[in-house]
Amino acid sequence: MNLPLKDIIVLEFSQYLAGPCAGLRLADLGARVVKIEHPQKGESGRKLAIENLWVGDDSLLFHTINRNKESFAVDMNNEEDMGWLRKLIAKAQVITHNFRPGVMERRGLDYETIRQINPSIVYTQISGYGEKGPWRNKPGQDLLLQSLSGLTYASGSANDWPTPMGLGIGDYLCGNQSVQFIIAALIKAKKTGKGSLLQLTLMETLIDLQFEFFTTFFESGKLPQRAAYNNANSLLSAPYGIYPTSDGHIAIAMMPLGKLNQALQCEELNAYREEEAFSKRDEIKSVIAKHLLTDTNNNWLQKAQALDLWIMPVLNWREMKAAKGYQTLGMEQEIKLDNNGSFITTRCPIRINGKMLKSDKPAPSIGSSNKNIKDLLI
Repeated sequence: MNLPLKDIIVLEFSQYLAGPCAGLRLADLGARVVKIEHPQKGESGRKLAIENLWVGDDSLLFHTINRNKESFAVDMNNEEDMGWLRKLIAKAQVITHNFRPGVMERRGLDYETIRQINPSIVYTQISGYGEKGPWRNKPGQDLLLQSLSGLTYASGSANDWPTPMGLGIGDYLCGNQSVQFIIAALIKAKKTGKGSLLQLTLMETLIDLQFEFFTTFFESGKLPQRAAYNNANSLLSAPYGIYPTSDGHIAIAMMPLGKLNQALQCEELNAYREEEAFSKRDEIKSVIAKHLLTDTNNNWLQKAQALDLWIMPVLNWREMKAAKGYQTLGMEQEIKLDNNGSFITTRCPIRINGKMLKSDKPAPSIGSSNKNIKDLLI
């Protein structure tokens, strides 16, 4: 397949999650993504293991986020290596890094220096909090940023402690958000020959994620209040939430109480008017929760389907994997390793002209592309 970013060279001075997530998606779209790594240690994410799962000497997480890339090992204290790197920079279209402020400047790899080598470069820097301010040197770790940004008050119910989302949402969103602006800047560079400096922070990404909550807070002056029961969105009224049944859980999205009660046939719910769905949210949710315990998932879902209600089962990953709907999506792909092993991960969630974007190319070993890249530069 002739992918959209074919012939685009991306130099990834990035580690851990946010920057490598951007590189992963650019590689899926056809770019040649080259990780710039320390000759012995590689990037720090190689040793970031989740559940102590490893593929050879590197973590499974590293392989998941860095598949389909290359590695160019450079000793930045060695002038010969730096000479090769500068030649590579001159041929590249994009640079990404997610070091703390000042790190790239000390290495002579800041934007102002780089654009003297390559005026059309799209230089993308991701940090925790930005170049200025009292937080600039604080650790840019996802859990810490969720806590600072107020996001931990969006999940859980009213009596729960602050509850983080159970994944690195700031890293993933910021990495993918950067791809949008990189592609826009590449279009600009194609038209004008001029590059761009793109600056993103995890903090701003997480604030932007919560724009509905912040706008409501700015307008009302009141903090959003999580529901006491089955909270799923502090800004929405009953019945919105996840509820237990006699043998599982179901998710109920927004809908009029009267329409929901056509399926539930709950006499106690008839006492509430539609305009009370928010002001008496906790009472109403409590009534619904109690009533749903009287029957099974399957029976409730059959009644909901007959009325075209927005109600779905709550699946774990094993249950979702067995579902025909998931199997139809074809979201899995096999990555083939250099040692003849393999592992299964997810594919890029985009189709181009009806075709899925898949690649079985694994994450690179440190410096595995040095010879090929030097041959390109000679």
